[in-house]
Amino acid sequence: MNHELPRDPLWKQALTGAQMLFVAFGALVLMPLITGMDPNVALFTAGLGTVLFYFITGGQVPIFLASSFAFIAPIMAAKADFGLPATLGGLLAAGMVYVLLSALVRIKGTGFLDRILPPVVIAPVIMVIGLALAPVAVNLAMGKTGDASAQLVPYTTALAISMPALLTTLVVAVAAKGILRLIPILCGIAVGLVLSAFFGVLDLSAAAQAPWLAVPNFVAPELHWGAILFMLPVAIAPAIEHVGDVLAIGNVTGRNYLQKPGLHRTLLGDGVATSAAALLGGPPNTTYSEVTGAVMLTRNFNPKIMLWAAGIAIALAFIGKFGALLQSIPVPVMGGILCLLFGTIAAVGMNTLIRHQVDLSEARNLVIVSVTLVFGIGGMVFGVDGEWTLKGISLCALAAILLNLILPGASGWGGHDYPKDH
Repeated sequence: MNHELPRDPLWKQALTGAQMLFVAFGALVLMPLITGMDPNVALFTAGLGTVLFYFITGGQVPIFLASSFAFIAPIMAAKADFGLPATLGGLLAAGMVYVLLSALVRIKGTGFLDRILPPVVIAPVIMVIGLALAPVAVNLAMGKTGDASAQLVPYTTALAISMPALLTTLVVAVAAKGILRLIPILCGIAVGLVLSAFFGVLDLSAAAQAPWLAVPNFVAPELHWGAILFMLPVAIAPAIEHVGDVLAIGNVTGRNYLQKPGLHRTLLGDGVATSAAALLGGPPNTTYSEVTGAVMLTRNFNPKIMLWAAGIAIALAFIGKFGALLQSIPVPVMGGILCLLFGTIAAVGMNTLIRHQVDLSEARNLVIVSVTLVFGIGGMVFGVDGEWTLKGISLCALAAILLNLILPGASGWGGHDYPKDH
């Protein structure tokens, strides 16, 4: 079924665009807050990336691009080893992976994805993305820094904040109706902030001193081969998830976006958006499933509403007090919500194995999944500290791909039912 695009007045498009940004907002700003990046820059680059995607795809796909959770652990590790500018250089290169995949899809079609990136490869990598971050979520929920190096909020106070925030998030996600069900993160943050104020751990002095209008703290990338080689393989799982989100929005709107504008153009738009974000100091972009849900709920399939969402995000990026207020959110609030979000990412990986009936009684499948999980969660490191160290998600993604290519008996997706998550 092919839904016609409504010709809404501009005021209604703007209102719907603001609603789309509202739905995406919680996850959009949470990612830079966890990784120590500037949330105002993230808002700006999310808006810029969405605009670039819109024009690269010919204004045909109602998708909003924003901060990708798949890159949280690699960004934190790369920042510790190489610094933020070098990490941004790695993210710039990761965006080029999307561009390369776009070119391959244009030349060879989508069939090669079945061979290189089947469910048995992608699923454990997605699981690692979530499970490797579990300690960060738990530490924040207990009032510590992400690496547990310092106690920022007393333990009992932190739990009294983080657990109600978590409970609110999951209740809204499961039991709420309508638009409310699409904003569980914002609901959890709201409850967490109220409790933080009650317990006296909410410090708004920085927001009070911040200027109303301010240019976001843009950071230029630096090219560092160690950071580039570390970050390149990380783009593989989000690239496949991109395909899943394009399929999902196509199911909602009744259009086949893999044919028109074509997967090569949507991948190109995503890659250019991610590289553009890295050039300015923002987190890599990805398609947002929450926004797809909002499109389905509102039945507004006009891609122009995403331009309004992008424009509002860019405008918010220049409000200095807004960014300072976001950075004032206490760590237990974020930690409680992340206990659900990171677990959800891992569950998407498990669901991919189940949905595609990956038989773990077969030796090759068991080997690929087992080695990938242990390498990724256990912290395996290949190389020495310096230019060419491989570890974490980068290492387990490469290991999964190589094992799948080397071991006999490979199988593909069998119908292109790619995983859907952001």
